[in-house]
Amino acid sequence: MIDMGVLFNKPKNPQDYSAIKIGIASPEQIKEWSYGEIKKPETINYRTFRPEKYGLFCAKTFGPVKDFECLCGKYKRLKHRNHVCEKCGVEVISSKSRRTRMAHIELASPVAHIWFLKSVPSRIGGLLDISLKDLEKVLYFESYVITDPGDTGLKTGQVISEDTYRELIDENYFLLVGMGAETVRTMLQAIDLEELSRELKDELKRTPSPLKKVKFSKRLRTVEAFRGSTNKPEWMILTRLPVLPPDLRPLVPLDGGRFATSDLNDLYRRVINRNNRLRKLMELGAPDIII
Repeated sequence: MIDMGVLFNKPKNPQDYSAIKIGIASPEQIKEWSYGEIKKPETINYRTFRPEKYGLFCAKTFGPVKDFECLCGKYKRLKHRNHVCEKCGVEVISSKSRRTRMAHIELASPVAHIWFLKSVPSRIGGLLDISLKDLEKVLYFESYVITDPGDTGLKTGQVISEDTYRELIDENYFLLVGMGAETVRTMLQAIDLEELSRELKDELKRTPSPLKKVKFSKRLRTVEAFRGSTNKPEWMILTRLPVLPPDLRPLVPLDGGRFATSDLNDLYRRVINRNNRLRKLMELGAPDIII
């Protein structure tokens, strides 16, 4: 008979952690985690109850629903372990893989990570020295941000309205402007953190204003955090979205043929629907006002 107390004893070599360090995932890291791209918003086929291919529960991407059995049933049992079915494309492995395998969504257009946009102070705005209000206008395609002032006398990073931009063009000024997350990402990519750190430290020493000192200190704190890590500022703009394993956001059958599901599935579905719609409009060459 097994002594039940043994099961609750402290293991001989426990792994103790004094701290956990987290960082921003790069697009390359998200691709490395992923076992495939999710292209469709569907979860399962409600007639066969099988996962839809390239959907949010895709067996080809996340692994088989049943242990060591492909989706079509051609290969079963351990003797076919690690074999990929030619018909359904599912690898014959343990269904536990559906708890660990991740996927990704390729975004048709980059988006700003809400944590780094809306946090107080805004991390993206702090690095670019743009107020949150102006930054939102640029990201939501309401205003332009100057990327090259040319001969206008304006500054790089200054936010201007569409009317102001048209006036400058009508007066034959040369300048380069942009809007949207792609432009913000390019600007973040161009930041020299070492140079910006030196400039902010010099400004802190020179300025007598307490308010400016607080502003420079906040910006410097963000810059130093990036300098002291392997993270890059442009990673705050997402170009790929990681998708959690399906068994961590399950679809649970209820009485009467209905299903209970995690809110995450609905959020992923919305992202995929809008992403596919945007990609189709871009491929059709739709006018900017529609996009």
